[in-house]
Amino acid sequence: MDASPTVTLRHASAAAWGTVRTRHAVDARRDAPTRVAFRRGCSRGDLVRAAGLGRFFGAGDQGSSKSHEVTRSQPQVDDLAPARLYVGLPIDAVTDGATVNSAAAVAAGIRAVRLLGADGVELPVFWSVAQPESPDRFSWAGYKAVADMVRAEGLSLRVSLRAHGTPGAGVPTLPSWVTGVAVDDPDIFFTDRSGGRHDGCLSFAIDELPVLHGKSPLQLYEAFFRGFANEFEDFFDDSTITDVTVGLGVHGVLRYPSYPPGSDARKFTGVGEFQCYDKYMVSQLRRHAEEAGHAMWGLSGPHDAPRYHESPDSCGFFRERGGSWETPYGDFFLSWYAGQLVGHGDRVLGMASAVFAGKPVELSAKIPFMHWWHGELSRPAEAAAGFYKSNKKNGYSPVAKMFARHGCTMIVPGMDVCMNKQLHSAGSSPDQLLAQIKNACRRHGARIAGENASLAMTHSSSFSRIRSNILTTELMRPCHFTYQRMCADFFSPDHFPQFLEFVRSVVCGEWDEDDEEQRGMMAGSNGNAREATKAA
Repeated sequence: MDASPTVTLRHASAAAWGTVRTRHAVDARRDAPTRVAFRRGCSRGDLVRAAGLGRFFGAGDQGSSKSHEVTRSQPQVDDLAPARLYVGLPIDAVTDGATVNSAAAVAAGIRAVRLLGADGVELPVFWSVAQPESPDRFSWAGYKAVADMVRAEGLSLRVSLRAHGTPGAGVPTLPSWVTGVAVDDPDIFFTDRSGGRHDGCLSFAIDELPVLHGKSPLQLYEAFFRGFANEFEDFFDDSTITDVTVGLGVHGVLRYPSYPPGSDARKFTGVGEFQCYDKYMVSQLRRHAEEAGHAMWGLSGPHDAPRYHESPDSCGFFRERGGSWETPYGDFFLSWYAGQLVGHGDRVLGMASAVFAGKPVELSAKIPFMHWWHGELSRPAEAAAGFYKSNKKNGYSPVAKMFARHGCTMIVPGMDVCMNKQLHSAGSSPDQLLAQIKNACRRHGARIAGENASLAMTHSSSFSRIRSNILTTELMRPCHFTYQRMCADFFSPDHFPQFLEFVRSVVCGEWDEDDEEQRGMMAGSNGNAREATKAA
């Protein structure tokens, strides 16, 4: 492996191109906080870095000299060990394999994170970027350049491996050689009742079918994960990469794309539609119905299901009283539909566990935080996204059980959602939803972690909500929290001062206005914020 690959760094806002030589800098971490051995789990007594904001995220025994590992098959929960704090890097930091967009801004942002005292940063790594042109060749140079920046600052790197891109983020949703298959076989994509295709989101029903140039999606996902693991081996060996988040669907989330094709999932609050109308899903539904002795139930999805933006009472299926969801047919369909989702997650996480076996990393994956219509008995938005359990039980229980089986941490991306901001008419209930998710994880022994749903927040209530969820909660405290994400507004005057205040409020009693080191830390962060804004 070339120890100093030549990588092109590109500024997104400039036409000029430059070439620099990146170097591995294990021993050149300027002014880096002291690092200690990586802990795989989050159990009490684990060591944390001597200097880092993470030490304030909890009341656990931080002085213990013993380090305990938690096996993936036996995760521990309800411990009070300090959580780790990450900040997400720009989602378009790398949009082709050889370049880093706005490299100076990314480097300055990483430096600001170090000065703040956070544990590390999160980097989204997309299949479509790493393998854009051919199933036989990968391009990792851009991502390795960012990893070198992180290592040079002595920070931890949490990597999010995404097989599906994020629509509208400037990143291709899938490699072009994969989407090209859809010209002859559009049913590889999820399809709604009207025939609308979710371009860029492969149907769960083809996971193990050789429909992509003679290989199955699962085989290609494995090649992507294994290629990353091999190429970044030295970053695992020196504990720069400490966490790997496995993408399980569009936006990296385990869910059906039940919102309208091309829409922003963060802004959609409709019931949504079932995504079971591609020929592969219909074939599996038909076979399942025949095995259950109800062949007619497998001809299609529910005839009285809602359209994307309709309310639960506008159709027969999710109606509060007498809805089809409560009938034997409704239970049959929803159980099958949710089972397909869990099966997909099980297959991908099982494969990821095998790929990263033996590496000192914690595996995690993200679920949706669909709090709207949670007050309805049928939980329609969650059911359309694939979360359901018979007899009105916890729909997150099968998913939590599956996560626990693979020793995978469940990331909940709604730690900032406040009830007073939501539309009461949409039946929003974020508090009850978070409690339900925690109960499911507690019952099955799955750890949880957190993220914020809104980007570059400016409301003090949102920061207060995060602080409450990661500091004052008594049960199922998150083992790490990632603040999402560096973007155009992150270093703006409207946001960054509030973010600094959030950091100060987290350390609260530990913060001393007269402490020269702490004042220098904040001054350095502000300076790098200005540098990052200028570079961008």
